[in-house]
Amino acid sequence: MEDVTSRHRMLAVLARRAAEASRPGERTDGHRVALAIEGGGMRGTVSAGMALAIQQLGLLPLFDAVYGASAGAISGAWLLSTRPEGLRGWTDPVFAKALIRRGNVLRARPVVDVRGLIETVYVRDFPLDFASVLAAPIEFHPLATDVLTGEAVDLYPTLTCERDLQLALRASAALPMLAGPPVAIGDRLLYDAGVAESIPFRQALRDGATHVLVLRSRRLVDRASARTAPSWGARLVTGVGLRRHPPALRTAFLTRDARLAADDRLLAEHDLDGPALSGGPAVLSIRPPDTSPGIGRLESDAALLHAAFEVGHAAATAVLAFIDQRDNSSGESASSAY
Repeated sequence: MEDVTSRHRMLAVLARRAAEASRPGERTDGHRVALAIEGGGMRGTVSAGMALAIQQLGLLPLFDAVYGASAGAISGAWLLSTRPEGLRGWTDPVFAKALIRRGNVLRARPVVDVRGLIETVYVRDFPLDFASVLAAPIEFHPLATDVLTGEAVDLYPTLTCERDLQLALRASAALPMLAGPPVAIGDRLLYDAGVAESIPFRQALRDGATHVLVLRSRRLVDRASARTAPSWGARLVTGVGLRRHPPALRTAFLTRDARLAADDRLLAEHDLDGPALSGGPAVLSIRPPDTSPGIGRLESDAALLHAAFEVGHAAATAVLAFIDQRDNSSGESASSAY
């Protein structure tokens, strides 16, 4: 393995763990290394490709926790399951048609049928091994947004059975207006994680992560504008879809572009990993190139989704291939490798 002392601290810790054949629950380095997966509706196809690259390179055992927001939470579940190759489902036109139902606008039904995806498609048609996600030695932290406070909620403590996991995935991707009413878990009502925390790295840091690898679904050219006023679309959603909800939730939705812009600035600083950051956590983002095709939240074109997945896979491979662990792990899933 090549010398990595001049590389980003995030990559260096992965390389050291790989050299030591480190495994979850058996660490001796004192670090907490997290993977944070951005969603964004069907744009999450990009970060899903990145996630599969990590698994295929044999690097998943080097992480202690996986955090996911919205579609990123769904990808995180597939990544930790006994069938990580199921991440390619994002490119399947059958999957896209099951999730994105534009005709439902005329029927007053959810345009984004997250419930049908999680509770029907992932149970009957394209099974996700929910039990294996719960049994994985790597922590799984799907995020959502609390309707009452407008703040991000980590659903990891609620995951005690397969039904809990299904509800958590539904909540994490419950887009206001598009996916129906909020999801009830315990005494909370929850909406899509993207309302409060589109890129789930901050929760990882709050939990004490010393190193975070962030899988971005947005290209750099798609970065949020630090606008001084909410967009017309945001005002429409809050004025129509969220008008009966608490003010804190409406405020969170109206200010999410500003928060995303702040996240972009902070992550750009972390990518440089300069001396000013050397005493704090190491955070590195992997993004799709600006030359790759743009993917919308409701994209259903099979060719575009396939291209997006492969772009994400190639982007992660380009950054991480120097730590290739396939000879050591044989590409096993998180649940079967230990």
